[in-house]
Amino acid sequence: MLRIHFTGNDLAGVRMAARPDVLWETILSFHRLRDRRGSVVYADWRSDARTRVGAETRLLAALVPGRGYFPDFLTPPEGVLGLDEGLDAIRATPPGRLHTELALLGASRAGRPAVPSALRALADGGTAAFGRMLDALRGYHRAAVQPYWTHVQAHFEADRARRGRALLDGGADELLASLPPMLRWRSPVLEADYPVDRDVHLDGRGLLLQPSFFCRGTPVVLRDPGLPPVLVYPVTHCEPPTVRAPGLPSLAKLVGHTRSAVLSAIGDGGTTSELARRAGVSLASASQHAGVLREAGLVATLRYGNAVLHTLTPLGAALLGGSSHGPDGQCYARRDRERAAGEGRGAVSGAR
Repeated sequence: MLRIHFTGNDLAGVRMAARPDVLWETILSFHRLRDRRGSVVYADWRSDARTRVGAETRLLAALVPGRGYFPDFLTPPEGVLGLDEGLDAIRATPPGRLHTELALLGASRAGRPAVPSALRALADGGTAAFGRMLDALRGYHRAAVQPYWTHVQAHFEADRARRGRALLDGGADELLASLPPMLRWRSPVLEADYPVDRDVHLDGRGLLLQPSFFCRGTPVVLRDPGLPPVLVYPVTHCEPPTVRAPGLPSLAKLVGHTRSAVLSAIGDGGTTSELARRAGVSLASASQHAGVLREAGLVATLRYGNAVLHTLTPLGAALLGGSSHGPDGQCYARRDRERAAGEGRGAVSGAR
């Protein structure tokens, strides 16, 4: 059981991540690549990714076991800024921290703090070993995650829109109560099923909520209590519940003034009724057009109570001239970089 303890100041300091974290998605996707669970959601992605990845997975397997602890240094907060920034932050990991966390990785496997033999050169600060690790992370990300980054962003934005509505409707209490079912808000404690028994005391530092496309089943928190608190949790998967490669033929269906009006009416998110009102069309027409837009990869749709909530995907935002994200998750707007840098540290994984 995981228990996250809040004070009044912590509730005031709860915040949502502004965008998906490239390194968290990369590391968690490596878990999904090796397991058989979540077949409906990840089956297409898993089949495609396995044809793309290569020898880099051997080193990653030593760093990231199939379950349980993996080093916190692999997910620095700079991952929200993009892959290059995240890898630069990993490169700057102090040698002492590197050795300590790799020894903890050994302890999680052998029951005693010892660096696994495959990682000793890395733990000893070997430049070549460090370079191989960074190359493995970059190569795996480009092969398995980058081609699907627009899908990761779309699900992230849809989940974030849902949480934002909860925050506006009822404040931090409603936001925490709206989290996926594996998380239970019993003020002042947020509980979750977890592989180990763990208490996290926020002590006035607040909490960053990081929705993750590749997180599944249980949330993740950082093992080191001295790091800024972050909770990574699974996104609510949009409809349809599959990951498909970009370039869908159904994009050709996107024609006509009314459909464009419905796309523009989505803005920062809206229910079908809101879309109908904003675009000046009937409820049935708004629902039909939203469905075509979703098939074309321009709109993400998820359930919100008794209604559905539609949000723009990065492709839809780009079509309207509002996208600022690159294909590998990098953000090119300076103000977005500054905002992300102030959000604190990324998320966590496994039993930490």
